[in-house]
Order: sequence, then structure tokens, then C-alpha cells
Amino acid sequence: MLTSASNLPPLSLYIHFPWCIQKCPYCDFNSHKASGILPENQYIDALLTDLAQDIAQFSETRPIQSIFMGGGTPSLFSAQHIQHLLEGVQKQLDFADDIEITLEANPGTFESEKFTDYRAIGINRLSIGIQSFHEQHLKRLGRIHSAQEAIRAVTIAQQAGFENLNLDLMFGLPESSEQDSINDVRQAITLQPSHISFYQLTLEPNTYFHKYPPVLPEDDAIFNSQLACQELLAQHGYLQYEISAYAQADKQCSHNLNYWSFGDYLGIGAGAHGKITQNTPHNIVRTTKPKQPEQYLKQDKSKRFALAINSNDLALEFVMNNLRLKGGFSLDTYTQRTGLNAQTLEPALTHCLNQGLLIQHQQQYYCSEKGWHFLDSILEKFLGA
Repeated sequence: MLTSASNLPPLSLYIHFPWCIQKCPYCDFNSHKASGILPENQYIDALLTDLAQDIAQFSETRPIQSIFMGGGTPSLFSAQHIQHLLEGVQKQLDFADDIEITLEANPGTFESEKFTDYRAIGINRLSIGIQSFHEQHLKRLGRIHSAQEAIRAVTIAQQAGFENLNLDLMFGLPESSEQDSINDVRQAITLQPSHISFYQLTLEPNTYFHKYPPVLPEDDAIFNSQLACQELLAQHGYLQYEISAYAQADKQCSHNLNYWSFGDYLGIGAGAHGKITQNTPHNIVRTTKPKQPEQYLKQDKSKRFALAINSNDLALEFVMNNLRLKGGFSLDTYTQRTGLNAQTLEPALTHCLNQGLLIQHQQQYYCSEKGWHFLDSILEKFLGA
């Protein structure tokens, strides 16, 4: 039975920009060092063609609740080209009245000089990749900005009118101490962003750091740093709502909330992926696009993939996403988003409750403090649910 439009999940749009000034040694995202002049016109045209093809394939008519432009480094593109992109998107899809439009940016001078223009064209949320305010850590991470440039970029963004502002920070860095992490968080709080993303550095496959591992702090030291920084964030009104996300009241990232709660999203751009519900449970589709910018610009349809998620994988994928959120999920949301009966979560759900890994409050299920630190163990119980 076809799912009616009114019962479909909210819809977002993710737009990927694959170029950076240089590749960071820890980065496993689909990003490529820019060489020469970026093909801005050609890439924007390819993005709009990509979107039109997705809309035609999925008969998509829902308004979009959020747009997230990530990368790579989207702020390498001029405001004029981003404006052309947003205008082209709005010709194809309706925007919700309160749409959140995020652009990821680096704090280097070249990017931050554009912030006022970005705000003027309708971007209302900026996410700045700072990672650390310590010069030595920035150098080890391959970042090309200084601590002072990072502070200056935040000031410029706020002066440009960005009230909804995220700062990315990392902890567990090579040769770092607990006090280094605390100082980074304290400096970020002083700048008063509305949102802070606080990630642990992990050595991901296919990265320079994975091939040539740096010396990281001991696990206990990393964990203690995390706890101390979480306490500091909470004391200043930044409440954790997702594993790596902390926000002031009502400033959670709408795009990420939709993603983690198993909402739908169109994904356009080199290497972008999406998830679209047409009817449940037998036609929830994952889409992927060619990773290499050169392939993507050719718009080779043979390199585009749309595969239905196997019903046997739906339960695990839903739980894996939603348990990243502090608020967890309800059984009603589970049945609405997957089309599966709530009983398909048993016996894993009851086992986790009995072992104190999950808590049930009214109709909501979420991780206990114990479960929060053993999320992988929880997910193993839902394999084949």
C-alpha cells in the first residue's frame, strides 16, 4: 500500500561540495584538493540537473525543511554562485516557511570575508570548522588557519547577522592534554555560538592518519577529557542532544535532527547519498552519486544508484540512527518511519531494558548513561531484528 504524502517523513536536502584547499590527514569525507580555478558554473549546473533527476525519479513534491551545504569546503564557492544554486533549488522544490539553510565554512580569511554576502542571500546558519584554538594542534591536524583567524571568523559571522552559528571542535588530539580540551571548549563558549559540535578524533581508514598513526592520548585520558568538557558545556547552557552535538535552548540543528530520526533527505553532489521513502516498508530507497568530481560533472546516469533498503535492515538502521539522540525514539515513530510492526524490535528491546542499557519513559526509549557508553553493544542486539 502506498504511503500517503501526509504520512511521509520530513524532507531535507544535502548538497555536497567536494573541494578543499588541502586534504586534512584525519578526513575520510569525499574531499579533494582543489587545483586551479574551481568549475563553479559547471558544478552548480550539475547540482541542479542532479536535483531535477531525483525529483523526477521519486515524484518528489514535499517542501524541504532544511538545506545543508557540506563538504569539502562549500565556502570556496562565491556567494553569487551559491545564490544561483539556492534560487535554482527553490524553482524545483518548495521551501518550508522556517527553513534552516546551513553552509559549512572554514575560518580562513579567504572564506570569512564572504560571510556577510552569504547571510544576505538567505543562508541563516553557519558551521565553522575550527577543531582547536591551539596553534600546535592545528598544525598537527593539517589545518591552514590560525587560532586568531578562528576567533576573528566567529566575530565576522556574528557581525554579519548569523545568530545560528555552530563551531566544530575535536578532542583526543595527538599530544593533547585534558586541559587543552577544556581550554578549547572554554574559548568556544566565550565566543557564544548557539551550537557546538564536539567530536573525538578517530583514525578512519583511507586517511593519512590511519596509514601513519599519530600518538594519541590514552583512552582513559580521552574519556576524562570528554566528561570534563561535557560538564563545562552543560554549565553554560549547551545541552547535549546527540552524541557529538550540544546546543543552546531551541538551537539544535534541524537538518541533523531529521537525519538521525530517520527522516528523508535528497542528496546531490559528488559522492552525496540520500534516503527517500516512497512507501513502507518495501520502498525506502538509498541513493548514491559518483564520488569523483570529474565523473559527477559528466552526469553519467549509469553511476547513479538507488537501492531499496532491505526490510531486515530497516530496524537496525532506524535504531542505529535514533539512539544517537538523547531523546531516543517512540514506537509510534518506528512504525511510521519504517512501516514495520513494533514487535519486530523484540526480543532485543526487552533485553536492553532488562540489562539497563535502555530506559523506557512513557512511550519513549533512549539510552541510559551506561547504554550511552556501550552503544555498539546495544546495536549488536538488533542485528537481524
